[in-house]
Amino acid sequence: MSKFKLLLDVASDLRTLADSVQAVADAIESNESKEDTKSEQPRYEKQLETKLETKLETKLETKLETKPETKKITLEEVRLVLAEKSYDGFTAEVRALLEKYGASKLSQIDPSKYDAILADVEELK
Repeated sequence: MSKFKLLLDVASDLRTLADSVQAVADAIESNESKEDTKSEQPRYEKQLETKLETKLETKLETKLETKPETKKITLEEVRLVLAEKSYDGFTAEVRALLEKYGASKLSQIDPSKYDAILADVEELK
């Protein structure tokens, strides 16, 4: 191949490269203009968005302010704690505690008093 032919090939390749660069630049420019039109929301959409954010914030605040429900203590849980104390040598104290709440056995005690019983058991040492 002659040098002249090589120069013509290089010039042709440069034109092809320039066309490709121009196509990329045009694509980037058109993509940016599409993004600009998307980012310009109508006023009512922005107002709706702020209202929704405000409602969500107030709902979140009210949920955080509400007190979490306390776990219901079951008969089995109280029985387990009392059995452990009785095993540790506090049998007489456990019986006295049951009598304090007006029962001879745990199943006769009102479930609403389980909290108080557990608090009293914690004081036994």
